[in-house]
Amino acid sequence: MKMGILLLLSLLVSGCAQHQNDLNRPSAWLKPGVRVTLPAPGISPAFQQQQLLTGHAKGKTQSLLVLLSADSQQLSLAGLSSLGIRLFRVTYDKNGIHTQQMMALPEMPPASQVLADVMLSHWPISAWQPQLPRGWTLTDIDDRRELRDPSGKVVTLIRYLQRGELREPISIDQRAFGYQIQIQHLDASS
Repeated sequence: MKMGILLLLSLLVSGCAQHQNDLNRPSAWLKPGVRVTLPAPGISPAFQQQQLLTGHAKGKTQSLLVLLSADSQQLSLAGLSSLGIRLFRVTYDKNGIHTQQMMALPEMPPASQVLADVMLSHWPISAWQPQLPRGWTLTDIDDRRELRDPSGKVVTLIRYLQRGELREPISIDQRAFGYQIQIQHLDASS
């Protein structure tokens, strides 16, 4: 249970408050001082994945099993302990973000930050482009996706593996907040 919390903490910036805009769409940090409203929660085609996430931050490594499900209406992410016990579930739909905490987890970071990484790696650039602050770019180049700030500095680098028609994220390097996530796909279906 503690490993799941530590991984989420390495994925996120502690202390960020969740903010809802007028459309009930949450926002997240791109880098310190720069927030972005998340794209709409729906995606097509729908997909479901089981992933083992291994996070590296501040010299520590933690792992967490997650179940990721997305369709035209919502995005859902469930975190499991190494024994398969559900620790939390985060759902993002037209009404905003909903969280369920199955066990007492101290210092649970904001769900919007986790969703931002998931959506940056899976949602099409066309969904992100209108959300990005002026001067920010998100581009696909071969097996990677780069989020750059107005000065051209890479803030987030996502690497992909092409499996037939599927382009699956295998790593996220969030340089502004200093964490890396390795993604092992345990089972995937579309």
